[in-house]
Amino acid sequence: MLSEPCVSPVLYSFRRCPYAMRVRLALLASGVVYEHREVALKAKPAEMLAVSPKGTVPVLVLPSGEVLDESLDIMRWALQQNDPQAWLPDTPKAWALTHDGIASNDGEFKAHLDRYKYPQRFGLSDGVQHRTQASTVLLQWQARLQIQAFLSGSQWGLLDACVAPFVRQFARTDRAWFDAQPWPELAQWLTIFENSEAFAAVMYKHPLWASP
Repeated sequence: MLSEPCVSPVLYSFRRCPYAMRVRLALLASGVVYEHREVALKAKPAEMLAVSPKGTVPVLVLPSGEVLDESLDIMRWALQQNDPQAWLPDTPKAWALTHDGIASNDGEFKAHLDRYKYPQRFGLSDGVQHRTQASTVLLQWQARLQIQAFLSGSQWGLLDACVAPFVRQFARTDRAWFDAQPWPELAQWLTIFENSEAFAAVMYKHPLWASP
């Protein structure tokens, strides 16, 4: 809890973290005004650790003092305040598809992505096997994008925002290889995201926050 109530929510974030990135996308879409505090993960501020001892970003501190430190909780909170772009699913079936898609991204895909991008951390000589396994998830996204414009349906939504930062990280690991794969609709979807005004806005380089 904060020792003093804050006027606006406070977000502790790290620019390149995909979890923090998707939270910033949701906050931008909602129009919620918040204070951005950019942190260095190797030198986390005491203020952040005091409200969220697990020490990961993102962390959102609400004016009430309530702390949200899971990205999906923050995204849902923001969009429940205001959802002008209709990101939230509007039917039980759509919610189920969104939930399953996020679970696949955050579970199976993220595990293989980490081992592909950082094989040495896991005692691997390379991450090629995990690149192949991660690709099975991407081919599922490709199949969905062959029949609809976005993962969420006819327009960008919560599932797209949750998945895109991770697909971007995967693609950037070896962009030439990624661009050579048989997933043209997925590649186009990623390009649309990377060229969007929203992406440019949430990737603004904030100076590191320092306690006053």
